[in-house]
Amino acid sequence: MTTEPNYFTKYENLHFKRDENGILEVRMHTNGGALIFTGKTHREFPDAFYDISRDRDNRVVILTGTGDEWMAKIDFNSLGDVTNPRVWDNTFWEGKKVLQNLLDIEVPVISAVNGPALLHTEYILTSDIILASENTTFQDMPHLNAGIVPGDGVHVLWPLILGPSRGRYFLLTQETLNAQQAYQLGVVNEVLPSNRLMERAWELARQLAKQPTLTLRYTRVVLTQRLKRLVSEGIGYGLALEGISATDLRTGK
Repeated sequence: MTTEPNYFTKYENLHFKRDENGILEVRMHTNGGALIFTGKTHREFPDAFYDISRDRDNRVVILTGTGDEWMAKIDFNSLGDVTNPRVWDNTFWEGKKVLQNLLDIEVPVISAVNGPALLHTEYILTSDIILASENTTFQDMPHLNAGIVPGDGVHVLWPLILGPSRGRYFLLTQETLNAQQAYQLGVVNEVLPSNRLMERAWELARQLAKQPTLTLRYTRVVLTQRLKRLVSEGIGYGLALEGISATDLRTGK
């Protein structure tokens, strides 16, 4: 019997399942239900994606949520006093590392978006294949609602996917895209009934897993090279400006 890696039980808000072909399913959750994003998940997700990236037994990764939401709720209070530069310094570091570590997963990544994705949609946009259930919606909900700059990677990846003009409109107006609109705009590759979403994700993963391991690894490397460069150029600057805008909240203006 193959022993599961230690990280499979390390993270409270992630459930891991891997089959004999090296297909790893990573399911985000809070107490077995839809994920509520918190300061703890912000701290732990960079480490989790790092652990996934360094595990050579992973050959394809599926990232999904639980229930009818991919990620739609956030506990702002758990993030701490983001107007404090020393608190933001942690956010700055974690925000950089989470995208870098996602892109350092050197095997194909499939996002199975199982419902509303209202925050940290930049995680999805680092994937190679994006599937969405029919009830999925996309929005950048938290930033402007909190009065801060959308600088955590959405500012890089949404204009890249939608085009500069449409991407800026999406972020500035907090536009909501339904699954069909996202498909027509090239954000997602397939829209499926909810009860078919994971079946299709695993079907594609098994198809990919037939390839030699180095082919899988190096295909992901070559397909993400430009993304890595763009994220590296933009994420630190974006988070710095987001932090300045958070500090300005102290003025109450």
